[in-house]
Order: sequence, then C-alpha cells, then structure tokens
Amino acid sequence: MLILAGVSGSGKTTVGTVIARRLHWRFADADEFHPAANIEKMRAGIPLTDEDRWPWLQAIGAWMDARAADGESAVIACSALRRRYRDMLLRGRPAARIVVLTADPALLARRVTARPGHFFPGRLLGSQLATLEPPRPDEPAVTAVRADQPAGAVADAIMALLLPGERARDGAGGGDEAQA
Repeated sequence: MLILAGVSGSGKTTVGTVIARRLHWRFADADEFHPAANIEKMRAGIPLTDEDRWPWLQAIGAWMDARAADGESAVIACSALRRRYRDMLLRGRPAARIVVLTADPALLARRVTARPGHFFPGRLLGSQLATLEPPRPDEPAVTAVRADQPAGAVADAIMALLLPGERARDGAGGGDEAQA
C-alpha cells in the first residue's frame, strides 16, 4: 500500500494515478471518502477540523484494510496533513508506505486555481499549509521527493525509492508528462 500525502495541489492524485497505472495497482483519491458535509464545508471556504477529518480517515483506513484483506496492492492520495493522521493511516498496516509530496507554495496555488469545478477553493490552501506538519526524522515517511517536476519524473523518483523491485508493466516514463 502506498499513500501519497501533501497539501492540495501537491500532485498526489496525478502522481498516484501514474504509479497505479504503471504497476496495475488499484488507485483511490481520498477526496472520494469525504462525507457530503465535509465537501460542502470546503466548498464554502471553511477549513476542516480534526473532528471533520477523523471519520474520513477511518473510512480511508477501512478501504486500505479491505485492499490488504483481498491481497491487493494499491495507491491512495490523501492529504494526511498532521502526523497523527499519518500515524493513524499507518497503524496496524506494516506494508503501508507514505510519501509526503512538497512544492513551492506559489506553484501549489497555481495548480489549485487551475482546477475548475473542484470543490476545494484556492483560498483554503493557506489553511492547509498552516495545518501541515512536515514529517520529522523519527516518522516513517519519505520526504525526499519534490513534486515540482512532471508527474512521470515524480513517479520515477518514488518508485526508485520505495519500489525498486517493481517495474512498470507498460513502459515507465513515457506519456507521463503532466505536471505533478
């Protein structure tokens, strides 16, 4: 199980889709697990609280557990902004790995505003950046991958670090030029 974490606009979904396609793994975007109330709150420009996020994180964990029970490998894109969220997602899941994607705030803002119709408004990016707790050295998270390059290059870097034995079954690299 691979969890791609980071603030909105960091490329979690784009890069996660690339990796999942290359490896023929299942992919999920954690946005799909939000209850309607969370989506409406964000759409209205109101940041989520821990109380809003716990049921969402539990639903993501249940999805991960179902994949593991079925013997499936999967990639999930999930903000996992705080250490306690990442700890919760990793607890009891020894095969799960997490990568926290980072990029320059100006690039993040450009990416977020370039997503017309998405429920997450650009004005909430500041609250996510303020909430983000970068992984500390004692945390089992990879932070050596910056998401300010094309998605294929970011996927290559993640796969080289975490999945060196895995090879893309459909030709890694080619056609993955979208920005992360």
